[in-house]
Amino acid sequence: MATPYRLLFVCLGNICRSPAAEGVMRSLVETKGLTDRISIRSAGTGGWHAGKLPDQRMRTAAQNRGHDLSSRARQITENDLRDYDLVLVMDQLNLRDVRTYDSGSQFGAKIRLFCEFCTEHQESEVPDPYYGGEQGFELVLDLLEDGCRGVLAHISSTLA
Repeated sequence: MATPYRLLFVCLGNICRSPAAEGVMRSLVETKGLTDRISIRSAGTGGWHAGKLPDQRMRTAAQNRGHDLSSRARQITENDLRDYDLVLVMDQLNLRDVRTYDSGSQFGAKIRLFCEFCTEHQESEVPDPYYGGEQGFELVLDLLEDGCRGVLAHISSTLA
C-alpha cells in the first residue's frame, strides 16, 4: 500500500476555516472511496484554542450540509511542513505566518493559498467568519466546498 497523500489546512486559530476545510475534504474523500489514499488534518498558526472543538456556529453550519467537524484544534509546527505534501492556508496572513516555520525556505512549493483551487468563486482568500454573522459561515462553506473539489482533482491527478 502506498503512503497516503498528506494534506494540511491552516487558518489562524484552527476553530473555523481550517477544521471546516478538513471536514468538507473528508466528506469528499469518503464519497470517492479514497480514505486510505488521502490523509487530512488541520492546524492554526496560533495555539490559543489548542484542544478545543471547532466553533459551534461552524459545526452547526457544516452539519447542516452533511459535514462532520470533530477534530481538535492544534498549532502548526515546523515538522508539519516536512511531513505534509500540501499545506493550504486560508489567507495572506496565514501564508506569511506559515512561511515563518519554513526557516530553511525548502517547503515553499507545498505552501499554497486555498482559493487557488476554487473554480466557481473569485475570492483570493477565505474570510474569517469568527466575528461576523451566520452568512459568513455559509460563505466560508461555499468557498470550501468549491475549493475542496479542486484540491481533490489536483491530488487525484498525482495518485497512481
